[in-house]
Amino acid sequence: MATDYYAVLGVRRDASQEEIKKAFRRLARELHPDVNPDPKTQERFKEINAAYEVLSDPQKKQVYDLGGDPLSQSGGAGAAGGFGAGGFGNFSDIMDAFFGTASQRGPRSRTRRGQDAMIRLEIELDEAAFGTTKDIQVDTAIVCTTCNGEGAAPGTTPQTCDMCRGRGEVSQVTRSFLGQVMTSRPCPQCQGFGTVVPNPCHECAGDGRVRSRRTLTVKIPAGVDNGTRIQLAGEGEVGPGGGPAGDLYVEIHELPHSTFQRRGDDLHCTVTIPMTAAALGTKVPLETLDGMEEVDIRPGTQSGQSIPLHGRGVTHLRGGGRGDLIVHVEVQTPNKLDPEQERLLRELAKLRGEERPQGQFQPGQQGLFSRLKDAFNGR
Repeated sequence: MATDYYAVLGVRRDASQEEIKKAFRRLARELHPDVNPDPKTQERFKEINAAYEVLSDPQKKQVYDLGGDPLSQSGGAGAAGGFGAGGFGNFSDIMDAFFGTASQRGPRSRTRRGQDAMIRLEIELDEAAFGTTKDIQVDTAIVCTTCNGEGAAPGTTPQTCDMCRGRGEVSQVTRSFLGQVMTSRPCPQCQGFGTVVPNPCHECAGDGRVRSRRTLTVKIPAGVDNGTRIQLAGEGEVGPGGGPAGDLYVEIHELPHSTFQRRGDDLHCTVTIPMTAAALGTKVPLETLDGMEEVDIRPGTQSGQSIPLHGRGVTHLRGGGRGDLIVHVEVQTPNKLDPEQERLLRELAKLRGEERPQGQFQPGQQGLFSRLKDAFNGR
């Protein structure tokens, strides 16, 4: 045996095809004439090219393992011919050696997965708090019922492409300073599918899918918030060629409420009461998400104070329980008094020793939201 092709690539005789390919890639990157123009290196490159041609082809490898040399029929041209038609039959392998990826071989399928879709759904606060069920209208692609996704008119079928003969790619041999190089590209006639549709379906124009509006029922879990997305698997766009559908995402948009402002799972509102009610105490009716309740304003309540109603907020999306309803009190001072009201207030101020109050000063101006921030920070 004139040449030990296994030794040329540096692999064992029982090496797998993957090991042979890896060894060839490694040596090709080192010995390619573009990388190392030394004449001795070019001869070495031709040797690994010939060795790979034999060992990567099961039939040639079998001949070689039985003691023959499949390249000797051309007088050794395979070993010395570099990139000849018989020398480097798979150009993608040398490209793979340098760029790390091999081109996709064979025809590509007409059937592909469809795209995901997303719609926006507006809901009320109480629906977000307790959950609900909604019917939504979805305009997406579905399988064409006329051709059942094949894209061909009824009674016809896709035909094998006569240009690439079903391979989905065409090859071209060009001559360069390295010799003859074979390259492959997608077939321009069938776009790489390997088949053509001479009689497209009149309903879907050969795409295998059509647009349709349908109604879906969506279950909204309790506790969703603005931006929450609910995934409906397989309810998105059907893929080309009747391929599997993508997913549909329903994005929640919570509408503003006339009374409550949501912060996380807690609800906040402000009640304005007169000065006398704050001083004497009172009960104020409030329509909560659970129905009518009375908020107990204790005597001496100050403006900016908050009254929590525990468990009256939004249901926790993950885990049990609910948030709280926080009622913020704003005390309203009268700005128009009749003479009798003014006289009574002056008598009250005299009785309380507040005719000329000194006041209590502190740095800055602490409003309602500043007090809330301090309360959350534990100050």
